[in-house]
Order: sequence, then C-alpha cells, then structure tokens
Amino acid sequence: MKTLLLLGATGLVGRSVLDLAAADPAVGRIVAPTRRPLLPRPKLENPQIDYGNLPAAAPWWAADAVICTLGTTLRQAGSPAAFRRIDCDYVIAAAQVARAAGTPVLAYNSSLGADPRGRTLYLRVKGETEAGLAACGFASLTLVRPGLLGGRREEFRPGERFAQLLLGLLHPLLPARYRMVPADAVARTLLAAALAAAPGRRVVESEAIR
Repeated sequence: MKTLLLLGATGLVGRSVLDLAAADPAVGRIVAPTRRPLLPRPKLENPQIDYGNLPAAAPWWAADAVICTLGTTLRQAGSPAAFRRIDCDYVIAAAQVARAAGTPVLAYNSSLGADPRGRTLYLRVKGETEAGLAACGFASLTLVRPGLLGGRREEFRPGERFAQLLLGLLHPLLPARYRMVPADAVARTLLAAALAAAPGRRVVESEAIR
C-alpha cells in the first residue's frame, strides 16, 4: 500500500492504528489530517484541517485506503445535534471526498449494535453512518463493530472507566460478543481490512475482533 489515509488519528483506536501503520512495512505513507498537530514520525503527513470545512481539493484524499476512527461522545459534543454532526455528518462527508478522489477502500470503526432504528442516539447515529458510507460506492467497505473499548484515553471518562473495570472482572463469565475489546485489537482489524482490500461489504462483529 502506497498511501493510507487515517481519519481520527487522535482518538484511542486511531492512535493504535497510527502506531501499527507506522511500523508496518506494507504501508508506505500515512496521511492523518487532524485539528491539532501530531508528533512528527516517519511516513506521516499531518495536515491540519477543519472537518466542518473540508479541503476537498487537497491531493492527499487520493489514497489506496482510508481508515476512519473519527468520533466523539454526547458529553464531549455538548448536544445531540453536535454529536450527530461529528459522528455522522463529518464521517460521511470525509468519506465522500475520499471516494470522489478515487480512494477505493474504507474501513470504519463503528459500534456493537449499530442500527438506524436503535434504541439509543449513539446506536442510531452509528447505524445511519454505516448506511451513508455504504452509499458512497467504495469497492471495499469493512464495518468493524466493537463493544466497549479497553485502553487509556487522553481524556478521562469516569462512566466508561467504571464499565471497563466491571467488564474486566466479569470477562470470563460474559459471552464473547459482550466482552471488552482492546483498542489495539480493533486497530489491527481495521488495518488488516484496509490492506486486504477485499471486494464488497463486510461487517466484523465484536466477538470476531482479534
């Protein structure tokens, strides 16, 4: 792979994808557009962008594959409308620009239970985002649906931290589908899908993430 486009490189899973891709000889170049600068590293190009005003003419949208881990929480976003804008509108808009530039492959970090008719806003938005990505026309589309992520985020989320501790204790008793999923395992799954570029649409459920 000559160029990997990584959206959401500052998040928990995105940072793991960046580390893996930087160490993988199969990836020649990583373009990771972010709002704030990343630390320099080999193979990394880090343009600063505003997802609300995408630079559609930038040449780096044309990549061999795009991995998208962009997302937030309702608390961070501040309102349901802001959450939907970041987790759905920004993701689909960026995917559309990448596809229009000729990028054929997309791997997206979604969520266990993603469904446009889901019971919670989070699951509905993830489901709507999946549907929007499917409509973009990528030759290869992989939707990875992890449950609760394990790992240390830059920001402290007390509710999530409590859930991580609880699921860690209950891990041996839970069905595989509902166990905590390490962020680096999600990252490996996303990168493997991007590199494989298998034709068609596939969904990787939480229990299949390794």
